[in-house]
Amino acid sequence: MSGLEFGDAVSRQHAPLVQRAGAIADAYGHGSSVLLRDLADRSPLPPRAHLVSLHRGEDTAILRDGASRVTLAYRDPASEATLAALLACIAAPGMPIAADPESLSVLALAQRLAASEIPVLINGPTGTGKEVLSRFIHACSPRRDGPFIAVNCAAMPESMLEALLFGHQKGAFTGATQSSEGFFRAADGGTLLLDEIAEMPLALQAKLLRALQESEVVPIGSTQPIKVDVRVIACANRDLPTEVSEGRFRPDLYYRLNVFPLALRPLRERADDIAPLAYALAMRHTPSDRRVPWFSDAALAMLKLHSWPGNVRELENVVRRALLLSDGAASIGASHIVFDTPARLVAVESDVAPASAETARGAKLSSIVQHSEARAIMETLEACGGSRVAAARQLGISERTLRYRLASFREAGIAVAGGRR
Repeated sequence: MSGLEFGDAVSRQHAPLVQRAGAIADAYGHGSSVLLRDLADRSPLPPRAHLVSLHRGEDTAILRDGASRVTLAYRDPASEATLAALLACIAAPGMPIAADPESLSVLALAQRLAASEIPVLINGPTGTGKEVLSRFIHACSPRRDGPFIAVNCAAMPESMLEALLFGHQKGAFTGATQSSEGFFRAADGGTLLLDEIAEMPLALQAKLLRALQESEVVPIGSTQPIKVDVRVIACANRDLPTEVSEGRFRPDLYYRLNVFPLALRPLRERADDIAPLAYALAMRHTPSDRRVPWFSDAALAMLKLHSWPGNVRELENVVRRALLLSDGAASIGASHIVFDTPARLVAVESDVAPASAETARGAKLSSIVQHSEARAIMETLEACGGSRVAAARQLGISERTLRYRLASFREAGIAVAGGRR
């Protein structure tokens, strides 16, 4: 995310949109800025400015002209879709996108940590954006001009991981026809990300601990240590304290890495991040010379109802599928949202605990029925252009019953669009 620059004229013409987006963008940043202005403004631009032109009217669209010129046309400045689209437009490539208050707090803390050399351990389920957060820390740090090297410890053969990390000399082992500097030396002056560090063998963990403590590595086949200046960020999708207690991870290495832990929650627990991420992914996978489709309220509501077992990676699959199914249409509707697996909707929490397993099963079935009914109503409302009268007629119920259903869904915590008469 970048800091926003806009004048009083834009603030007046496009309030409260720019105020809401500005408050989020000010929560964190990494030095670069984005200029917001009205589409009709033709004043000279600063060199290499990242420009987002805003236009309020009847149309909704995201149009791009090169890598740093975006036009956002919108109708409702207070809608979730409009704010999400603007957050996606102002985001720097490869940087985090967030609107959830807890996510913003994590990013603000990560920015403060970036100015130091404190080791960072990032915990979170697979697909929640741990590498993106690591790149954000690197981009905010004094090492931003140095290399960023990402190593997935689970994706490399155990027998080769030591040589890949610390390097080796020519002839150090069979097949070593030439020397290699290794990832530590490749990241000198920058940041080394060790992803899925819980998969690292115990014997290699001891050598990693020494490299961290002494800031030096000993390539295989060498007897002389080589000094390195590297900041290490470690990521884990397993609970490392449990791994330590069960003897699969060295406690001394854990405490060396765990100076300041950061935790990323599953996507289902940060619903406010879903819409901005969906727009950012749609922009990523739409050709730059084509209009980026707009997500309907019903489509966004469906995305927020899903439990996202695959987190952001699953969301990316769903968005790419929606782009294909919409086939160049101006908007993505509920009918274009197809999940990787049969939809597992987020459970509606109850203040009263079920008295028995049978009651619990009944409550779960009731929740499933309610969510299925909400989905059918949202799809019908969208097909009828938001008209409650037409939707009620098509559903075979009275408009009063439809209003009652919409109100009951909201009380249960299900996000639905209210429609119009």
